[in-house]
Amino acid sequence: MEYIIFAVVMAGLILIFMIKGWYDYQQSEKKFIQKLYQGFGTVPQREYKPGQLENISHYYLKHRDDFCIDDITWNDLNMDEIFKEMNHTYSAAGEEYLYYLLRSPCMEEEELLRREEIIRFFEEHADERVAYQVIYRKLGRTGKFSIYDYLDYLDGLGERSNIPHYLALFLLLASILGMLFVDVPLGIVVMIGVLIYNNVTYFKVKEEIDPYIVSFAYVFRLLDAVKSLKGKAHKTEVMEKEFDVLKKSSAAMDGFKRGSFLIMSGGRMSGSNNPLELLLDFIRMGFHLDLIKFNQMLREVRKHISDIDSMVTVLGKIEAMIAVGAYRASLETFCIPAFSKETVLNAEGVYHPLISNPVKNRIHTKTSILITGSNASGKSTFLKTVAINSILAQTIHTCLADHYESTLFRVASSMSLKDDVQGGDSYYMVEIKAIKRILDMTLAKGVPVLCFVDEVLRGTNTVERIAASTQILKSLCKNNCMCFAATHDIELTHLLEKIYCNYHFSEKIEEDDISFTYKIREGRASTRNAIKLLSIMGYEPVIIEEAEKMAADFLDSGVWHRLDYQPTQ
Repeated sequence: MEYIIFAVVMAGLILIFMIKGWYDYQQSEKKFIQKLYQGFGTVPQREYKPGQLENISHYYLKHRDDFCIDDITWNDLNMDEIFKEMNHTYSAAGEEYLYYLLRSPCMEEEELLRREEIIRFFEEHADERVAYQVIYRKLGRTGKFSIYDYLDYLDGLGERSNIPHYLALFLLLASILGMLFVDVPLGIVVMIGVLIYNNVTYFKVKEEIDPYIVSFAYVFRLLDAVKSLKGKAHKTEVMEKEFDVLKKSSAAMDGFKRGSFLIMSGGRMSGSNNPLELLLDFIRMGFHLDLIKFNQMLREVRKHISDIDSMVTVLGKIEAMIAVGAYRASLETFCIPAFSKETVLNAEGVYHPLISNPVKNRIHTKTSILITGSNASGKSTFLKTVAINSILAQTIHTCLADHYESTLFRVASSMSLKDDVQGGDSYYMVEIKAIKRILDMTLAKGVPVLCFVDEVLRGTNTVERIAASTQILKSLCKNNCMCFAATHDIELTHLLEKIYCNYHFSEKIEEDDISFTYKIREGRASTRNAIKLLSIMGYEPVIIEEAEKMAADFLDSGVWHRLDYQPTQ
């Protein structure tokens, strides 16, 4: 009787824990859904561990093409930070595709319009968006590795054969038959020997394959996500093309799923007290059934790697479009870009995405432009603002502006460069290599290049800098290229005025203070502030006076006069 009462109590406790677990899960799911409705457009507060963005980039590294945003341009524009503000995704597929998207400007307006249809669908249908996001949350991320790390990881196993496992299975069956029909004692001895051999070889192989089971697990989560999304296909006709791809790709994986419980069972070799799992463990050890199935599944994954890639691509694309909609909701203003057949770049109210309370600017040009202005007046920020928006226009079909129109460009920059200490390159060498790659891009026929160069050849002396900069900027415009360049060298504005339109930024100095409007204006800069800034920062008056006198003499005569200097005793 006591045993019965104990069993009833234990069963009741187990039931209570199960109900509590179910209730907690439901409450967590309810809070998450509430957050999705109420927090749409809130800037993500996620923290990224060292190396995490590098892992997120692996889908891009597998799929990049000749029109991608290269590392120099990506780093010049601080695009990692823009990605973080845009990353409203909950799955590895979504965030890896979003990263790829930002680094892969589209050259087909039709594809950009397809993206717009999907973005707008989720902007206008909150219930469907939330339902999709719940599915993506279940798909989840992949920890410290990329999806493609896991798939590449499987190649480390090389070719595997089931012959040893079939042999183990045959020997065990033969010993059982020998025990039943030939000689019982001898059969038992042989069967025990075979079981010992099978168990030893089983655990040796199991140890090898266990780390690779994680790869299979994410493939199953992909298939589960596809299955869940297919149930909603009738509500999202705008994505009919994407669902056709998912349907075909998931159907090709039927052989992978068949019999997978032998591998993917949650209690596999876990020491569980579940009688059924214990029985399955003994069967696995003796007959090597899970090892045989693992090799079959491995072959299926390798055979259908393109189908897995298609599922990752489509699932990632859909969630990335949801993230773009959320990013738009976080912006003060944005516009849908327009694209022109002629080479133009027109923007009204354009601003930088990473600056709080940014000053909005305008630019209308069909030619290259040269920007001059004082230190800290806004030249570099303007270049980055236009460059970033040109990329966003051709990736997420969204611009941070009141109006934006341009042609479809290849985008490249040479701006925030550094010495390559490990490679042994000086700043000047790094700079000329960066500009040379842009010149090489302009030689390719087809898509025009939009390039951004800040302080051309700042790493060398004045005479050679002006001479070389003039010829480089001239060469950039010879071919299919629009160039936005900033410089302190006023000489360039005169030497290149037939090729480049001149614009400038200015400042206002009052007493011991300096202020900037950060508004771009037509024409070359007519003011200088470098010496005045020395005064504002508290340099000795004699330094300021002598520097101003030298500058004035040079502007009058065009010659620098040698210093009359006597060292103090």
